[in-house]
Amino acid sequence: MNLTLVPVDKPADMNFILGQAHFIKTVDDLYEAIVQSNPAMKFGIAFCEASGPALVRCAGNDASLVSIAASNARAIGAGHSFIIFMQGGFPVNILNAVKGVTEVCGVYCATSNPAQVVLAETEQGRAILGVVDGASPRGVETEADVKVRRDFLRTIGYKL
Repeated sequence: MNLTLVPVDKPADMNFILGQAHFIKTVDDLYEAIVQSNPAMKFGIAFCEASGPALVRCAGNDASLVSIAASNARAIGAGHSFIIFMQGGFPVNILNAVKGVTEVCGVYCATSNPAQVVLAETEQGRAILGVVDGASPRGVETEADVKVRRDFLRTIGYKL
């Protein structure tokens, strides 16, 4: 078994969700879940099929985001994994809908941070072991940091 790190290749502020599912219909069901949760969000999905033709299955409502999703899914190459890239919204807008899709087994991360996917590779294929999401903590927040956090949440409409 070999361990590999694959960086998620995306624009700096773009959010994504990485998860695992189990059925060829995943791409279609994720598409429907996203548009029902946030119809204005632009997104691209790619799903790594794990049997049969073993293709990267893609969907979305923005060609450039579908392309980013497909190239990242191909680089990760872990069976039954999916990745969703989005603009015009945040993972929190669709995360429960994504997790509620019948085929979805779990979510590894939902972030806009720089991320690395930790993979194990065997003669059979690849598996996601986890995700390195952003940086390690540099300290504990102060009262000034709390104010900055809450002001940011107000700026993006998540706090009164």
